[in-house]
Amino acid sequence: MSDWKPIIGLEIHAELLTQSKMFSACPVVDSVEAAPNTAVDPVSLGLPGTLPVINQQAIEFGLMVGLALHCDIPPVNQFARKNYFYPDLPKGYQISQYERPLAVNGWLDIEVTPENGDAYTKRIRIRRAHLEEDTGKLTHIGGGSSLVDYNRAGVPLLEIVTEPDINSAAEAEAFARTLRAILVYLGVNNGDMSKGVLRVEPNISVMHKDDTEFRTRTEIKNLNSIRNLYRATLVEIDRQIKLWTSGDSVKQATLGWDEARQRVVIQRYKERADEYRYFPEPDLPIVEISREWVEAVRARLPELPDAKRQRFIETFGLSDYDARQLVAEQAIAHYYEAVLAAGANPKSAANWILGGLFTLMNEQGAEREAIEHTHISAAQFAELVKLVDAGTLNKGTAQTVLAEMWATGSDPAQIVAAKGLAQVSDESAIREAITTVLADNARMVQDYLSGKDKLFGALMGQVMKAMGGKANAQVVTELLRQQLDARR
Repeated sequence: MSDWKPIIGLEIHAELLTQSKMFSACPVVDSVEAAPNTAVDPVSLGLPGTLPVINQQAIEFGLMVGLALHCDIPPVNQFARKNYFYPDLPKGYQISQYERPLAVNGWLDIEVTPENGDAYTKRIRIRRAHLEEDTGKLTHIGGGSSLVDYNRAGVPLLEIVTEPDINSAAEAEAFARTLRAILVYLGVNNGDMSKGVLRVEPNISVMHKDDTEFRTRTEIKNLNSIRNLYRATLVEIDRQIKLWTSGDSVKQATLGWDEARQRVVIQRYKERADEYRYFPEPDLPIVEISREWVEAVRARLPELPDAKRQRFIETFGLSDYDARQLVAEQAIAHYYEAVLAAGANPKSAANWILGGLFTLMNEQGAEREAIEHTHISAAQFAELVKLVDAGTLNKGTAQTVLAEMWATGSDPAQIVAAKGLAQVSDESAIREAITTVLADNARMVQDYLSGKDKLFGALMGQVMKAMGGKANAQVVTELLRQQLDARR
């Protein structure tokens, strides 16, 4: 395996969050939730005599993405007809861009954390980003029959194509996560891969250490999650290496991913670009992108993940790791900043979001981006953090309160008062509990005094248990050491 190197390029298709479709005033709807064929018009149905009109908002959304990916914006771009039969695109061709795309020659830096090895940063080049229209959606019902829904036909679609700079499944996953975050921060895509509004398709080949040029590649279609992108890429890399090493060869093909069986399946053998017979779209004008227009769009760009991460580090004193975790999803970053606006300490708030809240969400099976829909408001969470910082709650009790907040939506102060959970810092009460615990665990005390230092934690646990988990751990530690040292 060490003699082989994966060569991977990604194609990312992102539906744009415009109100209307790419070439008509037909409204864009949720293609999963909306009733089939309720958002269609003569243009998206490809009726004879209809003419397309370019959606300016889609152009500007595409420019925002191009600028965020450090692309050059050519002064002229042009739409083209792609002559390929899509059964769910009724006019028999797709309007896309070919020779004159919207954005070219960009790059994106990714942070890669492989399963084995140290994290590293890598720059992935962006070949192009171009606009096109999405297809409809087929539902296969068995017996050789299919149903077609044209709601999605004509929705603005931005295709982003990387150079083949990616050399592992981990790098492909990191790129997809980083790009998805940028698209969501820009407000041009909601990032919901389960609904197909964002689709990542890897082109994969492998290269032997003695090769001087690339070998045949395949493309995996219709991956509905970033995790599946990672798994499918690993499987296809392994499949290709086994084919080459056994004396067989890889045929250029489009593949599907069988999630249930964790394997790729060949769908069709791949066409060449010249078989699409691209030619300039005669019904649309050339689009001229002035420098003034580009700069006006640039001025409207929001704070992107890398800039926000750097601000969190410099302004709030967070570690690079904590800042990266907080900005990975826009919803998490917004929640964190709302908690700070409610008066919580920045480092304490970060610790409790990344530790306490994320632990609870994992236990409940909740996705992290769902943080904005929890029962716990930012103001309530800030109140909990302040109770811990003030010494009213210790860490263990605070986690109990947090779980109750998650379940009921109640304020932390109300929960603490109702259940008597306030932290005990009274030294006389703690000394009394320690004395009782040491008397009841004489053998453990003797073993500790004989050099078994690890037993201190066990004795500490017994004292906390005796105090109902509400004792101030710092005070317990100090007083327990005093009493043990007095017995030496």
